Amino acid sequence: VGAAPQGALALICGTSNCHMVTSEAPVMVPGVWGPYFGAMLPGTWLNEGGQSAAGALLDWTVQQHAAWPAIEDAARREGRNAYAVLNDRVAALEVRETWPTRDLHVLADHHGNRSPRADPHARGSVVGLTLETGADALARIYLATVQALAYGTRHIVETMNASGHRIERIVMCGGATKNALWLRDHADAIGCDIHLAGEEDAVTLGAALLAATASGAFASLPVAAGAMARPGDKIAGRAQTRAFHDAKYRTYLGLHDDLARARGPMAAWL
Repeated sequence: VGAAPQGALALICGTSNCHMVTSEAPVMVPGVWGPYFGAMLPGTWLNEGGQSAAGALLDWTVQQHAAWPAIEDAARREGRNAYAVLNDRVAALEVRETWPTRDLHVLADHHGNRSPRADPHARGSVVGLTLETGADALARIYLATVQALAYGTRHIVETMNASGHRIERIVMCGGATKNALWLRDHADAIGCDIHLAGEEDAVTLGAALLAATASGAFASLPVAAGAMARPGDKIAGRAQTRAFHDAKYRTYLGLHDDLARARGPMAAWL
């Protein structure tokens, strides 16, 4: 993004998510912070969106499930990350069901909605529960939660674009980039290619870029980024999933309104 900011959004994935995009002129985006002049790249304006809970929401969702200890036990036996084991359970479920989350929908506002609704009182929801138990139930709610977080990012990107940005690619960094399912479903659900940095720790690289520029080794941050940052993999969205995610995205947006209606009669009991 530092070397070629035009049309690029930086998505920093962690406990929460940050969505950062620059522009030559200030852009006012409802529910998105900024524009701030020179906050990320000198001479440009920064808008920053965010999701208050991302990795934290995913951890919370899976760790409270009754089937999670079995996933952790399998991960210890196999010497693997627990999420890698869980991704295998999702893959097995998808062999038997083309669309495992067709009837299960998650609204990822458990910790409020930072962007683009800017509503700290928003709450999350899960719609379509059954009496299903075991590994399949965990895989299903995990997949639905990953997709919900992707739809939240899509909502932010679409709001930014509707206000004047022209986001064409997403450059992602952070812990979630090690999760192949996260990358796949974000590319599918957002409909925008996901680009990864070649450097495993992009935040540390960013600090090095600042130091190299401040020391005079490079004339500017874009020049430093062009010399020191290396592009990594690119994950393209799958065309065959587009219609499904478009339908689920419409459902995702509607869940906020449904929950707002449910909160209305209870407003007097604060």
